[in-house]
Amino acid sequence: MQSITANTLAERPIPAPKPAVMPPSVRLSLRANFLWNLAGNVVYTACQWGMLVALAKLGDAEMVGQFALALAVTAPVFMFTNLHLRGIQATDARGEHAFGQYLGLRLLMTAAALAVIAGLAVGIGATWTTAAVIVVIGIAKAAEAVSDVCFGLLQNHERMDRIAISMTTKGILSLLALAVTVYLTQSMLWGAVALALSWIAVLAMYDLGSVAGLCSDTATPRWHARALWTLARIALPLGVVMFLVSFTANVPRYFIEHFQGLGELGIFAAISYMVLASNRVLCALGESISPRMAKDYAAGDTAALRALLIRLVVFGAFLGGSVVAIALVAGREVLTLFYRAEYAEHVSVFVWVAVGGIVANVASALTYGMTATRYFFVQAPMFLAAGLVTAAACAWLVPAFDLVGAAWAVAIGQAVLVVGGAVVMFRALARKAR
Repeated sequence: MQSITANTLAERPIPAPKPAVMPPSVRLSLRANFLWNLAGNVVYTACQWGMLVALAKLGDAEMVGQFALALAVTAPVFMFTNLHLRGIQATDARGEHAFGQYLGLRLLMTAAALAVIAGLAVGIGATWTTAAVIVVIGIAKAAEAVSDVCFGLLQNHERMDRIAISMTTKGILSLLALAVTVYLTQSMLWGAVALALSWIAVLAMYDLGSVAGLCSDTATPRWHARALWTLARIALPLGVVMFLVSFTANVPRYFIEHFQGLGELGIFAAISYMVLASNRVLCALGESISPRMAKDYAAGDTAALRALLIRLVVFGAFLGGSVVAIALVAGREVLTLFYRAEYAEHVSVFVWVAVGGIVANVASALTYGMTATRYFFVQAPMFLAAGLVTAAACAWLVPAFDLVGAAWAVAIGQAVLVVGGAVVMFRALARKAR
Protein backbone atom coordinates (compact mmCIF):
# COMPACT_ATOMS: atom_id res chain seq x y z
CA MET A 1 0.00 0.00 0.00
CA GLN A 2 1.37 3.40 -0.94
CA SER A 3 2.21 5.48 2.10
CA ILE A 4 0.76 8.94 2.36
CA THR A 5 3.47 11.51 2.99
CA ALA A 6 3.45 15.27 3.36
CA ASN A 7 4.68 15.60 -0.24
CA THR A 8 1.87 13.37 -1.48
CA LEU A 9 -0.69 15.54 0.27
CA ALA A 10 0.88 18.64 -1.19
CA GLU A 11 0.64 17.21 -4.70
CA ARG A 12 -3.01 16.25 -4.41
CA PRO A 13 -5.46 19.16 -4.68
CA ILE A 14 -7.95 19.40 -1.84
CA PRO A 15 -11.47 19.23 -3.28
CA ALA A 16 -13.58 22.34 -2.74
CA PRO A 17 -16.47 21.87 -0.33
CA LYS A 18 -19.86 21.51 -1.95
CA PRO A 19 -22.22 24.40 -1.41
CA ALA A 20 -24.98 23.88 1.16
CA VAL A 21 -27.62 25.08 -1.26
CA MET A 22 -27.94 25.44 -4.97
CA PRO A 23 -26.03 28.41 -6.37
CA PRO A 24 -28.15 31.32 -7.54
CA SER A 25 -29.33 30.92 -11.10
CA VAL A 26 -27.99 33.11 -13.84
CA ARG A 27 -29.61 36.54 -13.88
CA LEU A 28 -31.53 37.39 -17.01
CA SER A 29 -30.94 40.52 -19.02
CA LEU A 30 -33.13 43.58 -18.51
CA ARG A 31 -34.79 42.95 -21.87
CA ALA A 32 -35.49 39.30 -21.07
CA ASN A 33 -36.83 40.17 -17.63
CA PHE A 34 -39.13 42.80 -19.08
CA LEU A 35 -40.46 40.47 -21.77
CA TRP A 36 -41.08 37.68 -19.28
CA ASN A 37 -42.71 40.03 -16.79
CA LEU A 38 -44.77 41.66 -19.53
CA ALA A 39 -46.02 38.28 -20.71
CA GLY A 40 -46.88 37.19 -17.18
CA ASN A 41 -48.67 40.44 -16.34
CA VAL A 42 -50.58 40.52 -19.63
CA VAL A 43 -51.85 36.95 -19.23
CA TYR A 44 -52.64 37.43 -15.54
CA THR A 45 -54.42 40.74 -16.12
CA ALA A 46 -56.37 39.27 -19.02
CA CYS A 47 -57.46 36.39 -16.80
CA GLN A 48 -58.45 38.76 -13.98
CA TRP A 49 -60.45 40.77 -16.47
CA GLY A 50 -61.85 37.51 -17.81
CA MET A 51 -63.28 36.82 -14.35
CA LEU A 52 -65.28 40.04 -14.51
CA VAL A 53 -66.40 39.23 -18.05
CA ALA A 54 -67.47 35.74 -16.93
CA LEU A 55 -69.41 37.15 -13.98
CA ALA A 56 -71.08 39.75 -16.22
CA LYS A 57 -72.00 37.18 -18.88
CA LEU A 58 -72.92 34.25 -16.61
CA GLY A 59 -74.37 36.29 -13.75
CA ASP A 60 -75.42 39.90 -13.36
CA ALA A 61 -74.05 43.30 -12.38
CA GLU A 62 -74.83 42.65 -8.71
CA MET A 63 -72.63 39.55 -8.75
CA VAL A 64 -69.82 41.64 -10.23
CA GLY A 65 -70.51 44.17 -7.48
CA GLN A 66 -70.14 41.50 -4.79
CA PHE A 67 -66.77 40.52 -6.20
CA ALA A 68 -65.68 44.15 -6.47
CA LEU A 69 -66.77 44.91 -2.89
CA ALA A 70 -64.85 41.88 -1.59
CA LEU A 71 -61.71 43.12 -3.34
CA ALA A 72 -62.31 46.67 -2.09
CA VAL A 73 -62.52 45.43 1.52
CA THR A 74 -59.64 42.94 1.45
CA ALA A 75 -57.14 44.78 -0.73
CA PRO A 76 -56.34 47.74 1.59
CA VAL A 77 -55.91 45.38 4.56
CA PHE A 78 -53.45 43.15 2.74
CA MET A 79 -51.67 46.08 1.16
CA PHE A 80 -50.89 47.30 4.68
CA THR A 81 -49.99 43.95 6.25
CA ASN A 82 -47.84 42.99 3.24
CA LEU A 83 -45.65 45.99 4.15
CA HIS A 84 -44.52 46.06 0.50
CA LEU A 85 -41.88 43.50 1.43
CA ARG A 86 -41.55 42.51 -2.20
CA GLY A 87 -40.34 45.97 -3.15
CA ILE A 88 -37.91 46.03 -0.22
CA GLN A 89 -36.59 42.59 -1.15
CA ALA A 90 -36.21 43.49 -4.80
CA THR A 91 -34.20 46.62 -4.00
CA ASP A 92 -32.16 45.05 -1.17
CA ALA A 93 -28.96 45.39 -3.18
CA ARG A 94 -26.71 44.70 -0.17
CA GLY A 95 -28.55 41.62 1.10
CA GLU A 96 -29.30 43.13 4.49
CA HIS A 97 -32.06 40.62 5.36
CA ALA A 98 -32.44 36.89 4.71
CA PHE A 99 -35.42 35.45 2.87
CA GLY A 100 -36.49 33.60 6.02
CA GLN A 101 -36.96 36.92 7.81
CA TYR A 102 -39.15 38.27 5.02
CA LEU A 103 -41.18 35.06 4.99
CA GLY A 104 -41.59 34.95 8.77
CA LEU A 105 -42.80 38.53 8.94
CA ARG A 106 -45.16 37.98 6.00
CA LEU A 107 -46.78 34.93 7.66
CA LEU A 108 -47.35 36.81 10.93
CA MET A 109 -48.87 39.80 9.19
CA THR A 110 -51.03 37.61 6.93
CA ALA A 111 -52.59 35.94 9.97
CA ALA A 112 -53.39 39.37 11.37
CA ALA A 113 -54.92 40.42 8.04
CA LEU A 114 -57.28 37.46 7.99
CA ALA A 115 -58.51 38.31 11.49
CA VAL A 116 -59.17 41.93 10.50
CA ILE A 117 -61.01 40.92 7.32
CA ALA A 118 -63.24 38.51 9.22
CA GLY A 119 -64.16 41.36 11.56
CA LEU A 120 -64.85 43.75 8.70
CA ALA A 121 -67.01 41.21 6.86
CA VAL A 122 -69.26 40.99 9.91
CA GLY A 123 -69.11 44.66 10.82
CA ILE A 124 -70.01 46.37 7.54
CA GLY A 125 -73.59 45.15 7.65
CA ALA A 126 -73.52 43.15 4.42
CA THR A 127 -75.70 40.10 3.79
CA TRP A 128 -74.29 36.80 4.99
CA THR A 129 -73.55 35.74 1.41
CA THR A 130 -71.57 38.90 0.68
CA ALA A 131 -69.76 38.58 4.02
CA ALA A 132 -68.82 34.99 3.19
CA VAL A 133 -67.51 36.08 -0.22
CA ILE A 134 -65.34 38.70 1.49
CA VAL A 135 -63.86 36.11 3.88
CA VAL A 136 -63.14 33.60 1.10
CA ILE A 137 -61.50 36.26 -1.07
CA GLY A 138 -59.44 37.14 2.00
CA ILE A 139 -58.19 33.53 2.14
CA ALA A 140 -57.26 33.74 -1.54
CA LYS A 141 -55.42 36.99 -0.83
CA ALA A 142 -53.51 35.26 1.97
CA ALA A 143 -52.17 32.70 -0.49
CA GLU A 144 -51.31 35.52 -2.87
CA ALA A 145 -49.42 37.30 -0.07
CA VAL A 146 -47.13 34.32 0.51
CA SER A 147 -46.55 34.00 -3.24
CA ASP A 148 -45.69 37.69 -3.31
CA VAL A 149 -42.82 37.32 -0.84
CA CYS A 150 -41.45 34.51 -3.02
CA PHE A 151 -41.67 36.87 -5.99
CA GLY A 152 -39.58 39.42 -4.06
CA LEU A 153 -36.63 37.02 -3.88
CA LEU A 154 -37.01 36.07 -7.54
CA GLN A 155 -37.18 39.73 -8.53
CA ASN A 156 -34.04 40.50 -6.52
CA HIS A 157 -32.23 37.78 -8.47
CA GLU A 158 -33.70 39.19 -11.70
CA ARG A 159 -35.55 35.95 -12.51
CA MET A 160 -38.83 37.36 -13.75
CA ASP A 161 -39.33 34.25 -15.87
CA ARG A 162 -40.30 32.21 -12.82
CA ILE A 163 -42.67 34.94 -11.66
CA ALA A 164 -44.25 35.02 -15.12
CA ILE A 165 -44.77 31.25 -15.12
CA SER A 166 -46.46 31.44 -11.73
CA MET A 167 -48.71 34.35 -12.70
CA THR A 168 -49.69 32.73 -15.98
CA THR A 169 -50.55 29.43 -14.33
CA LYS A 170 -52.46 31.10 -11.53
CA GLY A 171 -54.37 33.38 -13.89
CA ILE A 172 -55.53 30.66 -16.27
CA LEU A 173 -56.34 28.17 -13.52
CA SER A 174 -58.32 30.68 -11.43
CA LEU A 175 -60.28 31.95 -14.45
CA LEU A 176 -61.32 28.45 -15.44
CA ALA A 177 -62.15 27.49 -11.86
CA LEU A 178 -64.31 30.56 -11.23
CA ALA A 179 -66.09 30.52 -14.60
CA VAL A 180 -66.94 26.82 -14.51
CA THR A 181 -68.07 26.98 -10.88
CA VAL A 182 -70.26 30.05 -11.40
CA TYR A 183 -71.76 28.47 -14.53
CA LEU A 184 -72.65 25.30 -12.62
CA THR A 185 -73.79 26.85 -9.34
CA GLN A 186 -74.87 30.42 -10.26
CA SER A 187 -73.20 31.43 -6.98
CA MET A 188 -70.50 34.03 -6.42
CA LEU A 189 -69.62 32.37 -3.13
CA TRP A 190 -68.75 29.02 -4.68
CA GLY A 191 -66.89 30.84 -7.44
CA ALA A 192 -64.78 32.56 -4.79
CA VAL A 193 -64.04 29.19 -3.15
CA ALA A 194 -62.81 27.80 -6.46
CA LEU A 195 -60.65 30.90 -6.96
CA ALA A 196 -59.06 30.55 -3.51
CA LEU A 197 -58.29 26.86 -4.01
CA SER A 198 -56.57 27.53 -7.32
CA TRP A 199 -54.30 30.20 -5.80
CA ILE A 200 -53.41 27.93 -2.88
CA ALA A 201 -52.54 25.14 -5.31
CA VAL A 202 -50.12 27.29 -7.32
CA LEU A 203 -48.44 28.52 -4.14
CA ALA A 204 -47.91 25.01 -2.81
CA MET A 205 -46.95 23.31 -6.07
CA TYR A 206 -44.75 25.96 -7.72
CA ASP A 207 -43.99 29.20 -5.86
CA LEU A 208 -42.40 27.73 -2.74
CA GLY A 209 -40.22 25.40 -4.78
CA SER A 210 -39.11 28.11 -7.21
CA VAL A 211 -37.19 30.01 -4.50
CA ALA A 212 -35.48 27.03 -2.85
CA GLY A 213 -32.27 27.29 -4.87
CA LEU A 214 -31.94 31.06 -4.52
CA CYS A 215 -31.86 31.35 -0.72
CA SER A 216 -28.58 32.01 1.02
CA ASP A 217 -29.75 29.75 3.86
CA THR A 218 -33.03 27.82 3.69
CA ALA A 219 -36.45 28.66 2.32
CA THR A 220 -38.09 28.49 5.74
CA PRO A 221 -39.37 31.30 7.97
CA ARG A 222 -37.17 32.76 10.68
CA TRP A 223 -38.77 33.75 13.95
CA HIS A 224 -36.05 35.84 15.64
CA ALA A 225 -38.04 38.61 17.30
CA ARG A 226 -35.34 41.28 17.09
CA ALA A 227 -34.67 40.67 13.39
CA LEU A 228 -38.37 40.67 12.56
CA TRP A 229 -38.92 43.88 14.51
CA THR A 230 -36.01 45.56 12.72
CA LEU A 231 -37.41 44.56 9.34
CA ALA A 232 -40.92 45.62 10.35
CA ARG A 233 -39.71 49.09 11.34
CA ILE A 234 -38.04 49.49 7.95
CA ALA A 235 -41.10 48.23 6.09
CA LEU A 236 -43.83 49.93 8.15
CA PRO A 237 -43.74 53.24 6.25
CA LEU A 238 -44.22 51.39 2.97
CA GLY A 239 -47.00 49.33 4.53
CA VAL A 240 -48.78 52.56 5.39
CA VAL A 241 -48.09 53.86 1.89
CA MET A 242 -49.45 50.74 0.19
CA PHE A 243 -52.54 50.83 2.40
CA LEU A 244 -53.11 54.42 1.33
CA VAL A 245 -52.49 53.47 -2.31
CA SER A 246 -55.14 50.76 -2.14
CA PHE A 247 -57.51 52.86 -0.04
CA THR A 248 -57.23 55.74 -2.51
CA ALA A 249 -57.96 53.39 -5.42
CA ASN A 250 -60.98 51.88 -3.65
CA VAL A 251 -62.50 55.04 -2.14
CA PRO A 252 -64.75 55.61 -5.19
CA ARG A 253 -66.09 52.06 -4.82
CA TYR A 254 -67.12 52.69 -1.22
CA PHE A 255 -69.02 55.82 -2.23
CA ILE A 256 -70.63 54.15 -5.26
CA GLU A 257 -71.79 51.18 -3.18
CA HIS A 258 -73.21 53.56 -0.56
CA PHE A 259 -75.00 55.94 -2.94
CA GLN A 260 -75.73 53.72 -5.97
CA GLY A 261 -75.69 50.09 -4.80
CA LEU A 262 -73.91 46.88 -5.83
CA GLY A 263 -75.20 46.96 -9.40
CA GLU A 264 -73.65 50.33 -10.24
CA LEU A 265 -70.50 49.31 -8.37
CA GLY A 266 -70.25 46.25 -10.62
CA ILE A 267 -70.49 48.41 -13.74
CA PHE A 268 -67.84 50.85 -12.52
CA ALA A 269 -65.50 48.03 -11.46
CA ALA A 270 -65.83 46.25 -14.80
CA ILE A 271 -65.06 49.43 -16.76
CA SER A 272 -62.18 50.36 -14.45
CA TYR A 273 -60.52 47.00 -14.91
CA MET A 274 -60.30 47.55 -18.65
CA VAL A 275 -58.20 50.64 -17.90
CA LEU A 276 -56.18 48.85 -15.23
CA ALA A 277 -54.69 46.65 -17.94
CA SER A 278 -52.42 49.48 -19.07
CA ASN A 279 -51.15 49.94 -15.52
CA ARG A 280 -50.38 46.23 -15.31
CA VAL A 281 -48.19 46.49 -18.38
CA LEU A 282 -46.42 49.47 -16.84
CA CYS A 283 -45.88 47.46 -13.65
CA ALA A 284 -44.19 44.76 -15.72
CA LEU A 285 -41.56 47.26 -16.80
CA GLY A 286 -41.36 48.95 -13.40
CA GLU A 287 -40.80 45.69 -11.53
CA SER A 288 -38.16 44.66 -14.07
CA ILE A 289 -36.09 47.84 -13.86
CA SER A 290 -36.54 48.73 -10.18
CA PRO A 291 -33.61 46.49 -9.07
CA ARG A 292 -31.47 48.12 -11.78
CA MET A 293 -32.55 51.61 -10.68
CA ALA A 294 -31.70 50.74 -7.08
CA LYS A 295 -28.22 49.56 -8.08
CA ASP A 296 -27.65 52.72 -10.15
CA TYR A 297 -28.69 54.89 -7.22
CA ALA A 298 -26.49 52.96 -4.77
CA ALA A 299 -23.55 53.41 -7.16
CA GLY A 300 -24.25 57.14 -7.56
CA ASP A 301 -25.09 56.87 -11.27
CA THR A 302 -27.94 59.39 -11.26
CA ALA A 303 -27.81 59.84 -15.03
CA ALA A 304 -28.63 56.18 -15.64
CA LEU A 305 -31.38 56.26 -13.04
CA ARG A 306 -32.89 59.41 -14.53
CA ALA A 307 -32.91 57.86 -18.01
CA LEU A 308 -34.69 54.73 -16.79
CA LEU A 309 -37.25 56.78 -14.86
CA ILE A 310 -38.03 59.04 -17.82
CA ARG A 311 -38.47 55.97 -20.01
CA LEU A 312 -40.90 54.52 -17.49
CA VAL A 313 -42.94 57.73 -17.25
CA VAL A 314 -43.20 58.14 -21.03
CA PHE A 315 -44.15 54.50 -21.48
CA GLY A 316 -46.91 54.82 -18.87
CA ALA A 317 -48.34 57.96 -20.48
CA PHE A 318 -48.32 56.27 -23.89
CA LEU A 319 -50.18 53.22 -22.57
CA GLY A 320 -52.81 55.37 -20.90
CA GLY A 321 -53.27 57.48 -24.00
CA SER A 322 -53.85 54.35 -26.08
CA VAL A 323 -56.74 53.32 -23.83
CA VAL A 324 -58.26 56.82 -24.10
CA ALA A 325 -58.16 56.51 -27.91
CA ILE A 326 -59.93 53.15 -27.78
CA ALA A 327 -62.60 54.54 -25.46
CA LEU A 328 -63.24 57.53 -27.73
CA VAL A 329 -63.32 55.59 -31.00
CA ALA A 330 -65.01 52.30 -30.06
CA GLY A 331 -66.04 52.57 -26.43
CA ARG A 332 -69.67 51.50 -26.92
CA GLU A 333 -68.75 48.54 -29.10
CA VAL A 334 -66.05 47.36 -26.71
CA LEU A 335 -68.33 47.51 -23.66
CA THR A 336 -71.11 45.68 -25.47
CA LEU A 337 -68.76 42.99 -26.78
CA PHE A 338 -67.09 42.14 -23.48
CA TYR A 339 -69.97 42.83 -21.09
CA ARG A 340 -73.60 43.59 -21.89
CA ALA A 341 -75.69 46.35 -23.44
CA GLU A 342 -76.31 47.95 -20.03
CA TYR A 343 -72.56 48.59 -19.70
CA ALA A 344 -72.46 50.32 -23.11
CA GLU A 345 -74.70 53.05 -21.72
CA HIS A 346 -71.70 54.30 -19.71
CA VAL A 347 -69.28 55.22 -22.51
CA SER A 348 -68.54 58.59 -20.91
CA VAL A 349 -67.49 56.79 -17.74
CA PHE A 350 -65.11 54.65 -19.84
CA VAL A 351 -63.52 57.76 -21.37
CA TRP A 352 -63.02 59.57 -18.07
CA VAL A 353 -61.71 56.49 -16.29
CA ALA A 354 -59.19 56.11 -19.14
CA VAL A 355 -58.10 59.75 -18.74
CA GLY A 356 -57.54 59.08 -15.06
CA GLY A 357 -55.51 56.04 -16.09
CA ILE A 358 -52.93 58.27 -17.80
CA VAL A 359 -52.42 60.21 -14.58
CA ALA A 360 -52.33 57.00 -12.53
CA ASN A 361 -49.66 55.47 -14.80
CA VAL A 362 -47.38 58.48 -14.40
CA ALA A 363 -47.90 58.38 -10.63
CA SER A 364 -47.02 54.66 -10.56
CA ALA A 365 -43.82 55.26 -12.53
CA LEU A 366 -42.69 57.93 -10.07
CA THR A 367 -43.52 55.61 -7.15
CA TYR A 368 -41.15 52.97 -8.54
CA GLY A 369 -38.48 55.65 -8.63
CA MET A 370 -39.08 56.65 -5.01
CA THR A 371 -38.92 53.02 -3.86
CA ALA A 372 -35.69 52.39 -5.80
CA THR A 373 -34.06 55.42 -4.15
CA ARG A 374 -35.27 54.16 -0.72
CA TYR A 375 -37.44 57.22 -0.12
CA PHE A 376 -40.01 55.34 1.95
CA PHE A 377 -41.07 57.71 4.72
CA VAL A 378 -41.99 60.63 2.47
CA GLN A 379 -44.47 58.50 0.53
CA ALA A 380 -46.84 58.11 3.49
CA PRO A 381 -47.92 61.77 3.83
CA MET A 382 -48.05 62.09 0.05
CA PHE A 383 -50.45 59.18 -0.37
CA LEU A 384 -52.42 60.28 2.67
CA ALA A 385 -53.00 63.62 0.99
CA ALA A 386 -54.06 61.86 -2.22
CA GLY A 387 -56.48 59.64 -0.31
CA LEU A 388 -58.07 62.57 1.52
CA VAL A 389 -58.40 64.56 -1.70
CA THR A 390 -59.98 61.56 -3.47
CA ALA A 391 -62.44 61.00 -0.62
CA ALA A 392 -63.41 64.69 -0.54
CA ALA A 393 -63.86 64.71 -4.32
CA CYS A 394 -66.00 61.56 -4.16
CA ALA A 395 -68.18 62.99 -1.42
CA TRP A 396 -68.89 65.98 -3.67
CA LEU A 397 -68.90 64.45 -7.17
CA VAL A 398 -70.45 60.98 -6.79
CA PRO A 399 -73.86 62.15 -5.46
CA ALA A 400 -73.97 64.90 -8.10
CA PHE A 401 -72.53 63.16 -11.19
CA ASP A 402 -72.82 59.43 -10.38
CA LEU A 403 -70.15 57.20 -12.00
CA VAL A 404 -68.63 60.03 -14.06
CA GLY A 405 -68.06 61.94 -10.82
CA ALA A 406 -66.23 58.92 -9.40
CA ALA A 407 -63.96 58.86 -12.46
CA TRP A 408 -63.19 62.57 -12.02
CA ALA A 409 -62.36 62.00 -8.35
CA VAL A 410 -59.86 59.28 -9.28
CA ALA A 411 -58.04 61.59 -11.72
CA ILE A 412 -57.90 64.41 -9.15
CA GLY A 413 -56.40 62.16 -6.48
CA GLN A 414 -53.79 60.72 -8.85
CA ALA A 415 -52.77 64.23 -9.91
CA VAL A 416 -51.75 64.89 -6.30
CA LEU A 417 -49.44 61.87 -6.49
CA VAL A 418 -47.86 63.02 -9.74
CA VAL A 419 -46.97 66.41 -8.31
CA GLY A 420 -45.64 64.94 -5.06
CA GLY A 421 -43.67 62.17 -6.76
CA ALA A 422 -42.04 64.58 -9.22
CA VAL A 423 -40.89 66.84 -6.38
CA VAL A 424 -39.48 63.91 -4.37
CA MET A 425 -37.56 62.43 -7.31
CA PHE A 426 -36.14 65.80 -8.35
CA ARG A 427 -34.81 66.38 -4.85
CA ALA A 428 -33.54 62.79 -4.48
CA LEU A 429 -31.53 62.93 -7.71
CA ALA A 430 -30.18 66.41 -6.93
CA ARG A 431 -29.08 65.36 -3.45
CA LYS A 432 -27.37 62.21 -4.72
CA ALA A 433 -25.57 64.16 -7.44
CA ARG A 434 -24.14 66.50 -4.82
